[in-house]
Amino acid sequence: MNELMIEAEGIRKQFGDLQVLKNIDLEIRSQEITSIAGSSGAGKTTLLQILGTLDTADSGELRIGGKNINGLKGRKLASFRNENIRFIFQNHRLLPEFSALENVLMPAWVAGKDDRITRDRAAGLLRDLGLGARLSHRPAQMSGGEQQRVAAARSLMNSPAIVLADEPTGNLDSGNADTLFDLFLELRDREGQTFIVVTHNQGLAARGDRTVFIRDGMIIP
Repeated sequence: MNELMIEAEGIRKQFGDLQVLKNIDLEIRSQEITSIAGSSGAGKTTLLQILGTLDTADSGELRIGGKNINGLKGRKLASFRNENIRFIFQNHRLLPEFSALENVLMPAWVAGKDDRITRDRAAGLLRDLGLGARLSHRPAQMSGGEQQRVAAARSLMNSPAIVLADEPTGNLDSGNADTLFDLFLELRDREGQTFIVVTHNQGLAARGDRTVFIRDGMIIP
């Protein structure tokens, strides 16, 4: 059995009078794809943001790779996040003045990686997502679905240990949604990456290693 990658215990989160997460206990094992499913307002995105250290719980403990995240603040927390975690959002947030290839290369440039190696990886990720003919296209020259796939490739560029995806296929048709999930499966097997995917798509959720259901801020059997 794979080792634990994420351990969340007693996670609670409240916004005003609304208790969004209610004593969440969750374990995520490395090299697995965990789907998080539930209706709108159930707390899925809030939980994803806490697991990804973009937000903090009101109470509870979070450990990632055995490290207690509760004790990390400011730059130390940001550094840990940048080294270990990447996100795929439904809003692609591409840089409009750069090509698809350049957008995907951006995380590698920031990390100071060898451009000769990273260009091959970036182009390969785009080809895997059916965008081999779009490498030089800027976002305005691509459809919304194509832009979303470029954003996904960008998040996968530096081979992060953990990829958190919030409705990553929301803007994609069924064929491209399957292609993106196929890539998740390939990277899990080839590079040992861990994926947590929030999705309303029950068919895609079922393709992961397991599905966690949330209702009214609680994990249900």
